[in-house]
Amino acid sequence: MAKSYRAYVPEQDLLLPPSLRDWLPEDHLAYFVSDVVDQLDLRAIESVYEEEDRGQPPYHPRMMTKILLYGYCVGVFSSRRMQKKIAEDVGFRVLAAGNEPDFRTISDFRKLHLPVLEGLFDQVLQIALQAGTMKLGRVVLDGSKVKANASKHKAMSYGRMQEDEKRLKEEVKRLLQQAEAADAEEDARYGADRRGDELPAELARRETRLQRIREAKRALEERAREQAHSKGEAKEQAEKAKPEAKMQYNFSDPESRIMPGAEGFVQAYNTQIAVEPDFQLIVGQRVTQASNDKQQLVPTLEVIREQAGQTPQEVVTDSGYCSDANLKYLEKKKMEGFIATDRESYRDRHQPGPRGPLPKGATRVDRMRRKLQTQVGAAIYSKRKTVVEPVFGQIKQARGFRQFLLRGLEKVQGEWAMICLTHNILKLHRLCNG
Repeated sequence: MAKSYRAYVPEQDLLLPPSLRDWLPEDHLAYFVSDVVDQLDLRAIESVYEEEDRGQPPYHPRMMTKILLYGYCVGVFSSRRMQKKIAEDVGFRVLAAGNEPDFRTISDFRKLHLPVLEGLFDQVLQIALQAGTMKLGRVVLDGSKVKANASKHKAMSYGRMQEDEKRLKEEVKRLLQQAEAADAEEDARYGADRRGDELPAELARRETRLQRIREAKRALEERAREQAHSKGEAKEQAEKAKPEAKMQYNFSDPESRIMPGAEGFVQAYNTQIAVEPDFQLIVGQRVTQASNDKQQLVPTLEVIREQAGQTPQEVVTDSGYCSDANLKYLEKKKMEGFIATDRESYRDRHQPGPRGPLPKGATRVDRMRRKLQTQVGAAIYSKRKTVVEPVFGQIKQARGFRQFLLRGLEKVQGEWAMICLTHNILKLHRLCNG
């Protein structure tokens, strides 16, 4: 007797459910993203289209926003991949509701409205904080390098620029002399009525490269002056500051920087986040061009106040943020700090901390070191890795965001805000369906 199977007729037309809500489970992420976006204020985006009467009607801004945010939630960042998913993936098709924007439309929407999309981080964060009726107590800060949309091989040092500028000037001079000699010879042979604008390709290439190097040199010189100003040097002295020979400029994304990363030196940006420990929500985020975290504690704490509307009571960070100036800032703001003073691990401390008063003249760093050697201080600091490092892991490993798509600090900041707001959407979704 032949085995019987369930009916399988590939050629048979399917009768699709009449409601999109029947396509996926009720608790599916796509529906949750849709519900969250329906609560957001998108008037800044909608007003752009309401003022334009020409051409075909645009796709609905709320639908486009849902597709973008859902894509970032599930690790689909490329507009081309989003277009493909709209045709093949049920979640994307539900959100598109029969619309089929192409990759160029999706890409243009993201570029045009990036400042507004960046601001949605604040709106989603407020929804998350209100949902949990949360008041910020302790936050954990950390930074991680994310590759720029640029190769480090497209970078050149100031010293190399000086050498290449000198060499190219000599080559341009030589080629011009050759061109003048050729013109004189051709004038004698054919007459002097030729156009004379046939610039040799070799000369054109060198002149273009020479111009780009000169522009890059000026950018590095301006950066050196800005750095001197930020260090508090006198105005006259700062204006005379010169770049170090090793200072680099990247021709693909000039605003990115060479930074030490897990894979060695990479062309990157330094992303900063502040995470609360209860639900691992990102309550503050920003991007910086500085590879060192020493200068990032104060601006990151201030951005928490701007984005979350609250000021944390306690701050936990690794030794990369430790400095007397940062500890002084925490004292002034009456924030309790738990900041490692060196690379020593406090998690596995078995020996009891030192007793007795600190020696006379102990610095703020000395006092912080003693605090983390106490049982309470060591216990609080030991939880740092379990709060903030998994968030970077979820972003980079689980969702696969390891490189920015956009270029330039302003656009990269907008893209990072979208990454962080979709992280919070995912946390909210798990919280509501847990």
